[in-house]
Amino acid sequence: METRQGLIQFASRDVMAERLADSIAARLDLAIADQGNASIALSGGSTPAGLYDALSRRDLDWSTVTAALVDERWVPPDAEGSNETFVRNCLKKNKAAPVTVLGLWSDEVSPKEGLPAAQARYKKVTSPFDAVVLGMGVDGHAASWFPGAQGLGAALANRGPDLAVVRANRSAVTGDHLDRMTLTLSAVKDAAFVCLLLSGEEKRDVYMRAIEDGPVEDMPVRAIIRARPDLYVAWAR
Repeated sequence: METRQGLIQFASRDVMAERLADSIAARLDLAIADQGNASIALSGGSTPAGLYDALSRRDLDWSTVTAALVDERWVPPDAEGSNETFVRNCLKKNKAAPVTVLGLWSDEVSPKEGLPAAQARYKKVTSPFDAVVLGMGVDGHAASWFPGAQGLGAALANRGPDLAVVRANRSAVTGDHLDRMTLTLSAVKDAAFVCLLLSGEEKRDVYMRAIEDGPVEDMPVRAIIRARPDLYVAWAR
């Protein structure tokens, strides 16, 4: 493990997953001991799959843990691209089978119509989160904070609701899934522990650009980098 410009570099993705699983499990265990329950917010994408699998094998009282989604494409859980299904498949197994997975999607025509129901569900989660796992796209987005998205200002507000609705501009990163619901910067930055999980040379190069000066709107991951100087940024090839 090596640290370079705030980036903690691991020898492999497997090593990164195991080390982070140990760290997150310890934090959740401490929260359970202190308050009787724990909450974690999890992102989709391919990079965190190994982390969630490793975490599912850790000894915790998983019946007291709620795993909420960081963001969601507006598709039902049985559809391609569902972050809820991804988290369930990767985490809710092995020792973590009893975990409560809290989704964002509801049977509404759009995230805007579904927002009140999602807000009601998320109010039941212990706040602030004990841990948040973020990813980053090659366009510099995190969560569903996409450059130039409609609703980006509300999503990046320092204070306000925990959830926001955004409509992304179509790109190779978004595909056809433009309508999203996401945790806001306000909800993420107040978590006890926030991790940004990266893999591959391209993502490392994007992160190095993100830590330079420049508008948050151009690379919205800068919002959490700047809001949390203690952000844990993990990378492996």
